Amino acid sequence: MEISKVTEVFFSPTYSTERIVRLIGEAWEETHQEIDLSRIPKERKIHEFGAQDLIVFGVPSYGGRVPAPAAERFRNLKGQKTPIILLTAFGNRDYDDTLLEMKDLAEEQGFVPAAAVAAAAEHSIMRQYAEGRPDSRDQSELTDFAVKIREKIQQTEDIEGMTELSVKGNRPYREYNGVPMKPSAGKQCKKCGLCARLCPVGAIPAEHPEETLKETCISCMRCIAVCPEHARKVSRPVLMAASVKLKKECSERKRNELIL
Repeated sequence: MEISKVTEVFFSPTYSTERIVRLIGEAWEETHQEIDLSRIPKERKIHEFGAQDLIVFGVPSYGGRVPAPAAERFRNLKGQKTPIILLTAFGNRDYDDTLLEMKDLAEEQGFVPAAAVAAAAEHSIMRQYAEGRPDSRDQSELTDFAVKIREKIQQTEDIEGMTELSVKGNRPYREYNGVPMKPSAGKQCKKCGLCARLCPVGAIPAEHPEETLKETCISCMRCIAVCPEHARKVSRPVLMAASVKLKKECSERKRNELIL
């Protein structure tokens, strides 16, 4: 198959997924473009793709699921038997039903899954788990994954010959109702408004960026990642309790996975 353009599509509040998507996309020298689903769209725009396009679609795994805003915004992408690489970054526990949900979503939108990658990345809330990942060892492995995916696509004569992709997961998907950890700003907050401008779901009022709309917040931790004053934090007792709960599942280094 000939590929003429690569489009990297990602929902990446703390930027790890974005980094991994770009790393995979680097295996192709063709023209590149990006669609950042982490940004609230100013207006609804439909993006259409053909058979010579390639999509690299990445999301973090939230409780073993695709983040709801990412799924909603991905539905503005329309494929016409367009090959797609599915990628999820998980915080060293598991990705559960995430890739299966991504596969179903992609096929509903007219894309043909060619490969899938599950990559361990630093946990966005409890950052001691998978700290620093993807590290140099991961990056080397993920680059190898990308080469293998490229070879599979190049060796496939046309999209009709693409082998059916089988990923783990269950239907119905596991239930996920979010987590109770909602960041708030302390006295260091200078009210610069950066967190409000970059929040993927508009959970921080522009007029009062020290506040958080808890019912809207998805605990993505972007506000903590971008705050220049390090003023936004999660309640320490809640964070410690959650860390203890996940310690057994998250302490061991989890491997990256490639599905072809």
